Amino acid sequence: MNAHFLGDTAVLTGRTLRHVTRSMDTIITTVITPVAMMLMFVYVFGGAIDTGSVSYVNYMLPGILLITIASGISYTAYRLFTDMKSGIFERFQSMPIARSGVLWAHVLTSLVANVISLVIVVGVALLMGFRSGAGAPAWLAVAGILLLFTLALTWIAVIPGLSATSVEGAGAFAYPLIFLPFLSSAFVPTETMPGPVRWFAEHQPVTSIVNTIRDLLAQRPVGDDIWTALAWCVGILVVAYVCAMGAYRRKTA
Repeated sequence: MNAHFLGDTAVLTGRTLRHVTRSMDTIITTVITPVAMMLMFVYVFGGAIDTGSVSYVNYMLPGILLITIASGISYTAYRLFTDMKSGIFERFQSMPIARSGVLWAHVLTSLVANVISLVIVVGVALLMGFRSGAGAPAWLAVAGILLLFTLALTWIAVIPGLSATSVEGAGAFAYPLIFLPFLSSAFVPTETMPGPVRWFAEHQPVTSIVNTIRDLLAQRPVGDDIWTALAWCVGILVVAYVCAMGAYRRKTA
């Protein structure tokens, strides 16, 4: 990365961030779904789910945080699709700027918007009784995992943002990602699931990420889950980045 790339990316990121601040309803909409789920699960289903000595809001918050991220990145695809259709990409290509800076601006904006959404959701969880005695290192580790997960999913969002043929198509890819935590340890222990479902739940990326965040916040040893979670996040990030850059080159060729 050189100064030219960093400077161009900073300017373009400022542009996309201004779009977000002018339409805060996108962040509000992103937050509404996970907060509604959290209220429903804690106050409607929570009493019927056995999580031992752990309060249910503490148990399910990591999964809600991942759903918040999955909800937020759909707007990244939407913003990118809108830019592509408006012709702004063609204008940028005619200017002496780093081409990849356009994509990185959307990615960095996604990180900022999702951080705001995550902070709001954690704030609501605190009002609902969430408590953690974890120290600063554990919270920093949780923040690092969430940022890495956001970065990985955001680069996935870039692909439909570049290749979709409609606004609906650009955002619809996020639905399976929002649903994935329901087939994991996010809301119920995997031991209660039937055989095939349990196998899938224990071998998909969300479970290891949820378990790692849950253990960090509960001040328990994380074991091998943290390495599995990091491997999933980095692997998804690398594959998504390569595919997104390939789609971008084809689109702008």
